[in-house]
Amino acid sequence: MDWTDLVTALGLAIALEGLAYAAFPEPMRRALAALSVQPEQALRMAGLVALAAGVFIVWLVRG
Repeated sequence: MDWTDLVTALGLAIALEGLAYAAFPEPMRRALAALSVQPEQALRMAGLVALAAGVFIVWLVRG
């Protein structure tokens, strides 16, 4: 894997996160407030699901 790809992916993730906050600030605020009261185990499971989905998508695209 080339470092350029990793840095590009990181930049894209940051840009998409910024877009969400710029386009929908109040819904993002509500989403963060809702996340703050979730149990740690639920957040961990959601993170693992997101991680698995991301790896799967990269695997599909990159072979």
